[in-house]
Amino acid sequence: MSPRNKTQPDPEGSSATATALEGRWNVVVLNDPVNLMSYVVLVFKKVFGFSEVTARKHMLEVHEQGRSVVWSGVREQAEHYAFTLQHWHLHTVLESDEAH
Repeated sequence: MSPRNKTQPDPEGSSATATALEGRWNVVVLNDPVNLMSYVVLVFKKVFGFSEVTARKHMLEVHEQGRSVVWSGVREQAEHYAFTLQHWHLHTVLESDEAH
């Protein structure tokens, strides 16, 4: 058993975890050689409710620049979107938005 009193907060672990979860997170879709452009547009429309124009804009960013930030916000929602996009077989990662 640890000699630490369990009623005392853990000054190292909990604050580090809280800091890691706070802030804004970006959902980034990366280019891949598998998915058709029309499929990517369809997924963006279904998952985010994007208009055709917005979905195409993000798809072209992925295609031409290799990546597109499709959503930014709290970590829990960002993880949900990333998981959903991965379920649709889009190569998706989370990045901390350190600018905010």
